[in-house]
Amino acid sequence: MGFFKANDAVSGQEGRAYATINGNVEEMFYVKTLEGKVEKQKSEMRALGRRGTQHKATGWSGSGSMTIYYATTLFRQMMLDYIKTGKDTYFDIQIVNEDPGSSIGRQTVVLKNVNLNSVILAKVDTENEFLDEEIDFTFEDIDILDSFSAPVLG
Repeated sequence: MGFFKANDAVSGQEGRAYATINGNVEEMFYVKTLEGKVEKQKSEMRALGRRGTQHKATGWSGSGSMTIYYATTLFRQMMLDYIKTGKDTYFDIQIVNEDPGSSIGRQTVVLKNVNLNSVILAKVDTENEFLDEEIDFTFEDIDILDSFSAPVLG
């Protein structure tokens, strides 16, 4: 029986993220953490002859969050544009996981039509050494451009 080797565990620090906003690609070097997840929407159904409740997937919803160093005005400007003009911005985020010490290769995921839920407009903090902020968002589609390969078992 094989086992998963520690060197194939992907280091989170080896990731990269890029935002494509209005056709411009921004390397998101200021990201500390970024996570996108999908949640299925399900409906319940009861049927004669069965005591339990059955469930059927009827859709999905994409949401995520990122914690970034407080080092860019980009997202504040997007929110200000919405506040002042009503024009909302939807953009894509491409996340690449590629640890050169791992044998499983690269995974590239694109979150499409990302829309921000909230943004910190101004911040000071005397308790923490570095300023950061958490930004929640939704997204409407996803693509997987590259997939990890199977690990070499020990």
